[in-house]
Amino acid sequence: MRIIAGKHRGRAIATPSGRAMRPTSDRVRESLFNILEHRDHGPETASVLNEAIVLDVFAGSGALGLEALSRGARHCIFMEQSRTLCEGLAQTISNFKETETCQVLQVDGTRPPPTSESASLAFLDPPYRKDLLPVSLVALLDRGWINGQTLCCGEMDIRDSFEMPQGFLMLDDRSWAKTRVVLLKWMGSEG
Repeated sequence: MRIIAGKHRGRAIATPSGRAMRPTSDRVRESLFNILEHRDHGPETASVLNEAIVLDVFAGSGALGLEALSRGARHCIFMEQSRTLCEGLAQTISNFKETETCQVLQVDGTRPPPTSESASLAFLDPPYRKDLLPVSLVALLDRGWINGQTLCCGEMDIRDSFEMPQGFLMLDDRSWAKTRVVLLKWMGSEG
């Protein structure tokens, strides 16, 4: 797997083998980033990626967060529960010379630690067929990682049901082959 565009274009992303890994396909990643760069989700008419504070939850290889950094994000926080995947991700970050712009947290994406600074863009790619996306969205909101300015990109299997948590607004809903991606924003309790 490689970075598709930006300053790290063509650089390889380490992807450990095994059933625990299910990286976002290049096709889905490219399509998602085209939407993020060319739709009106950023401030005024700017791309939502410009100078973004990115959160990559259930990060795995970190492909989504690294792609965002390559395309202009300022900082990325990766959340991944597996120690092995965190170690691999830290090595990739070092290889990309992005240690100053990245932070890797070995945590469960459904039980994040509290923070005082929300992300402007959040990628959530939980294990498929476990209905973890709504749980993670609520946990991240409750702990301060997302707010009304955060664009949330959730990925799931096309067969997964998705019950949108109260207060979130669906901005986009797309499918590519077996992958479904939803773009959401927190609109508050009056949502």
